[in-house]
Amino acid sequence: MHILIINFNLHEITREQYEGVCDELAPTFASIPGLISKTWLANEETNTYGGVYLWESREAMDAYKAGEIFASIGANPALINVTATDFEVIAGPSQVTGVGG
Repeated sequence: MHILIINFNLHEITREQYEGVCDELAPTFASIPGLISKTWLANEETNTYGGVYLWESREAMDAYKAGEIFASIGANPALINVTATDFEVIAGPSQVTGVGG
């Protein structure tokens, strides 16, 4: 399993407008092959938003990162200071605390 954490700041868009777009996009993310879950993040105080993506495998995550949806995040002028960091899930203790590995 792999986790991808994407963070960014909103630029010239309100949180309400952003959440409206998120609502529209959620079904698209739900259909991405190999994506187990996406948790949508918001910290209005620091203007930091993003998502935590849980992937079945590194290959599924890499396929997403090579695709159009991922590219559109960096190309969207309403999203600035984009960072994307991936992590391997440590299977043993993660299984103990409720995440399969």
